[in-house]
Amino acid sequence: MKASEVRAMTPEQLDAKLNDLKKDLFYLRLQHATNQLENPIRIAEVKKDIARVKTMIREKQIASAGR
Repeated sequence: MKASEVRAMTPEQLDAKLNDLKKDLFYLRLQHATNQLENPIRIAEVKKDIARVKTMIREKQIASAGR
């Protein structure tokens, strides 16, 4: 997921995406714990995507409060 894709989302879409990413991270950790995970790098990618989404949510909050 690119930052430009995240910037184009509305706050509602960002919240939904954040929930989806957190679920994905949970299932990836579960697979990793049971030795069923094929690509362990995917965990780091999902964590970075979560950080991107949280950053954009915060930026939108600051922008709306500054108006």
